[in-house]
Amino acid sequence: MSAEIVQLVEQAGPYLTTAVSAFGTAVLTRAEDAAADATANLGRRILQAVWHRRGEQGQAELEAAVQDAADDPDDGDAAATLRQQIKRALREDVALREELAGMLASAAGAGSVNVTASGERSIAAQTIHTAVTGDNVTLRP
Repeated sequence: MSAEIVQLVEQAGPYLTTAVSAFGTAVLTRAEDAAADATANLGRRILQAVWHRRGEQGQAELEAAVQDAADDPDDGDAAATLRQQIKRALREDVALREELAGMLASAAGAGSVNVTASGERSIAAQTIHTAVTGDNVTLRP
């Protein structure tokens, strides 16, 4: 198995887990859900891409793997079986591999944020609710 396939499946893992947890086996046929977060929707898109490129037997095997993972999200064996299904599909279909790589690259690029701190005692953060720098702080006993 190529290192590229292993890397793609490792990158896709969190998206697959979130999608299966959010949608169960409906993940294979469900349209994008505005209420679902981007992680679940990307996992759904990945699973549907694999689903649509498999034959009847491959679809049945993928559906069984998704069902097992949805039934027990903490079962590492079920998650491994699902990943194995994805690896098999990627080994057999170069176009699918390219499509999945593109999806993951887009997701990584969409999530990148540049934060710059400039000036004395400045703070840089992507999301922050309260920042205490120590300026004008009074300690109470």
